[in-house]
Amino acid sequence: MTSAHQEHRDRDPVAEYIDERMADLIDGLASWVSVPSVAGDPEHRLDLIRSAHWIAGEMRDAGFDVSILPTEESCTVVGRWIVDDEAPTVLVYSHHDVRPVKPELWTQTAPFVPVQRDGRLYGRGASDAKGQVLAHVWAARAHRAASEASGRPVNLILLIDGEEEIGSPGLADLLDAHRDALACDVIVFSDTLQWDADIPAAVTSMRGVVTATLTVRGPDVDLHSGAASGITVNPALALSTVLGRLQDETGRIAIPGFYDDVQPLDPDRRRELAAVPFDEDEWVARMGARAVVGEAGYTPLERLWARPAVEIIALAAGDQGLSRSVIPSEATATLSIRTVPGQRIPAVADRLREFVAREMPEGAAYSLTVEESLGQEPYMSPDGPVLEALERALEKGFGAPVQGRLGNAGGGPADLLSRRFGAPVYFVGTGLPEDSWHSGDESIDLGMLRRGTASLAYLWAELGQWNPRESEPSDSSVKTLSTDESAS
Repeated sequence: MTSAHQEHRDRDPVAEYIDERMADLIDGLASWVSVPSVAGDPEHRLDLIRSAHWIAGEMRDAGFDVSILPTEESCTVVGRWIVDDEAPTVLVYSHHDVRPVKPELWTQTAPFVPVQRDGRLYGRGASDAKGQVLAHVWAARAHRAASEASGRPVNLILLIDGEEEIGSPGLADLLDAHRDALACDVIVFSDTLQWDADIPAAVTSMRGVVTATLTVRGPDVDLHSGAASGITVNPALALSTVLGRLQDETGRIAIPGFYDDVQPLDPDRRRELAAVPFDEDEWVARMGARAVVGEAGYTPLERLWARPAVEIIALAAGDQGLSRSVIPSEATATLSIRTVPGQRIPAVADRLREFVAREMPEGAAYSLTVEESLGQEPYMSPDGPVLEALERALEKGFGAPVQGRLGNAGGGPADLLSRRFGAPVYFVGTGLPEDSWHSGDESIDLGMLRRGTASLAYLWAELGQWNPRESEPSDSSVKTLSTDESAS
């Protein structure tokens, strides 16, 4: 960083405000991470309520009017900061629930005992997504401190979901019940990653996701393999046969008709992804992966962000840790299918059902459950003044030019939010790929947290100068908003 740039940053009220208070932000995050707000676990129902009240208190301290809205499994927190009825209104979506932990994967720290080490804060939820939520709270404080002098107001609504990690089953009803209170001009989705801690880039797409569980049944009970081997349907083998046919030798998904609705990857999107720095060896080292694999004919980042994928995320059959020498009575696999623009959940689900029915070996019984109601459709952010404002804010927050445009490889309710409010969605996150979401030793890079918080504060200043009533939606946003709403 040049001395001139450093001098400018020292005089910048947003940077100065955040730098002076980063210790408070980190202390608050550590306190919140210690609340085990595990989604979908009855034993942690009270912890989810505690977590909701914890962030509600922080939001009130920052000047938001706060409501805690009970849902079937948890509580969602809504904070409204309406400063000017004529100013743009931004709805921010994130979540405070976290994934369950697998204790043996936490080799460096305990999941709910936060530890700060080597520029990171460790603990479940530190990055996904409590750090992202607190970045918004402190960005709002910094924006308010700076805008008192600049006079660039923006209205903010923070929607902090308590069920995101189990598919947000109550979110659609909640949005309908509180539609007027959540009405907005634009949506910022903060449950996502940056690619590099020092090189900013706007995230402009999110893949969809649909989950399915396939259970194959053989004999009515486990059978001694010596007594029945060779003439009995083995459900583990039958399941493996079906799973092994999901992809062909080129890495392409082999479900007939699966790609019929996939939109071609246009040249502009390819150029945007190609501008993102990628080194295969560095990626393997960062992620602890063994190799880069995938669909032939596409770059790794195209496969990750712009092409569909199917993954086996759970697999169970037979004895685990025992040695009974039996043919198991059943075998089960859970599939996660990532979809891209053009694909819709009902069509993907139907093609999967047809594939399994055709490929299942003779003599095996099975059940296939596709979680269509909890699936999430893909989303692509439109071009236009908001995206340009976001990129300017990232450049200021990182002190470096943006390079390319990213995708979000995971899923989330971006499409649902866009449809409910007729507003475009843009993605801003403070996580990094190596933060170990959903795995062991999750952590957040504190430098990244600081840059993300500053970028958000700059974004609010940028959007304070934007008049949504003078902005015509781009073709991509019209296409997104006109698709049959019943699909969500």
